[in-house]
Amino acid sequence: MAKNENKRRTPSEIQEDKDAQAALKGMTDYNPSNKNYTADKVAAARKAMDDAQEEETQAEKAAMKARDKANAAEWAFHNIMMKVTDQVVAQYGDDSDELQSLGKKKKSEYKKPTGRPKKTGN
Repeated sequence: MAKNENKRRTPSEIQEDKDAQAALKGMTDYNPSNKNYTADKVAAARKAMDDAQEEETQAEKAAMKARDKANAAEWAFHNIMMKVTDQVVAQYGDDSDELQSLGKKKKSEYKKPTGRPKKTGN
């Protein structure tokens, strides 16, 4: 058995196993002493692997779709909140406590720009 069955098999390793199974199908006189390794059991294991991989792919696609939906909803919410901020400024002013309650700075909290010192002639 494998050393670490928690590590995923590489696509090339899986393809090697598939190729070996194809070769096994051509062995008409294959008759293992351990009946856990018959061609039918190998085919059943292959089908189980293919079904599990298909299920995984579908789950990944569903997760991607859900992530895209959540992202769109997050942006829609953000855009609405930006417009709410504009409405609060329009209603209460840009130096209001209501604006500050939205997590924004009041206009008076910003530093006043300082002028550049004038160069003296040399």
